[in-house]
Parts: sequence; structure tokens; C-alpha cells
Amino acid sequence: AAELGMTDSHFVNCTGLDDDDSAKEHRTSAMDIAIMSRELLKNHPDITKYTTIWMDTVRNGAFGLSNTNKLIRFYPGATGLKTGFTRQAMYCLSASAEREGLGLIAVVMGCETSQKRFAACKGLLDYGFASYALYTPVCPEAAVPVKLGAEKRVEAVPGTQTPMLIEKARKAGMTTEVTLEESITAPVSQGQRLGELTVR
Repeated sequence: AAELGMTDSHFVNCTGLDDDDSAKEHRTSAMDIAIMSRELLKNHPDITKYTTIWMDTVRNGAFGLSNTNKLIRFYPGATGLKTGFTRQAMYCLSASAEREGLGLIAVVMGCETSQKRFAACKGLLDYGFASYALYTPVCPEAAVPVKLGAEKRVEAVPGTQTPMLIEKARKAGMTTEVTLEESITAPVSQGQRLGELTVR
């Protein structure tokens, strides 16, 4: 699948602040913020070492800082990510969280209050975790006969173990089916295709 591009965004400076007339030209969408957030978390996962800090000090302890993202303290599994406010954009939040290996991102924009943005993202994340799960297909033991080989059979294993995102309601009905080659001729190399695993 082709990667989604940030087609709804246009920035005129590096801050995004609406302190001058150029602010009228700033624009983005929740989808673009989600794409940006996903790329940040995917390509720079160490960012969560900083986005999950609740309180810290600077200047040798003389100045205290607290995270503006209140979900970090109050939402189980929260990993970040970024709050925002300008007079034109109002209260915004890109919130990320992870549970049981499933990472989700919720983005809200234009909220009237800071509390509303946290409540909205909490609701979106709650919905995601309640409705979706990661599913890794279980491959039954399978072997393929080898012709002209030192070993008479070779075990077939999945080439990748990539989890799939599924609706939790469908998890109980997931089935797997393996179709193998009738036989293969030696030499056999690692990574050679021996069959197909179908998940329904």
C-alpha cells in the first residue's frame, strides 16, 4: 500500500504560531498530525523517553517543569505526544498510547478548553483499545518432503510473524490454513518458499 502523504498541511514558519499576519496561511488536519506523529514514533522511538516524563527540573533544580499532556499521568499506557494551543487553532492534542503491543494515536483539534482535548483523546484511545487488538496467526507444524536431500523432510515456518490489526469481536472466528508444496528438490535454502499460510 502506498504511504499516506501530508496533503492538508502548509506551514509558513517553524513554530506554527499565529503571532503575525502569516498565521492565516498555516493549515493542517488531524490526519496529517496523526501521520506526522506516527512517523516520529516509528522512526525515532526514543522520543517517548522524553514525552513520558511527568515532572522534571532545569537550571540545577531551580526551575520546575511539568508535562502539559495530562494523559501521561492519568492514562494507562500513555506514551506522548504533543499538546498545542494558538488563538486560531484553539486547544489541540496528539496523544499516543500503547497496550499489549498495540500502539494508537488520537488527534483532536479546535477544542474549547484544555480539559475537552484530554477527554476527547481519552475517548478515542479507549474506543481503539476496546475495539481492536493485534493478532499473530499460529502456524501449525508442517513439513515438506525433500527429494535428493540428506534430510527427508524440511520444516515449514512463517517467513514473518507480523501481527495483524483486527476487530476484537472477530478474534474468536480467526482461522488459519496451510497449503504446502507436494515436495521440493534439494538443495533447500533458508527463506525458500514452501507454501502459503492463509488467514481468514
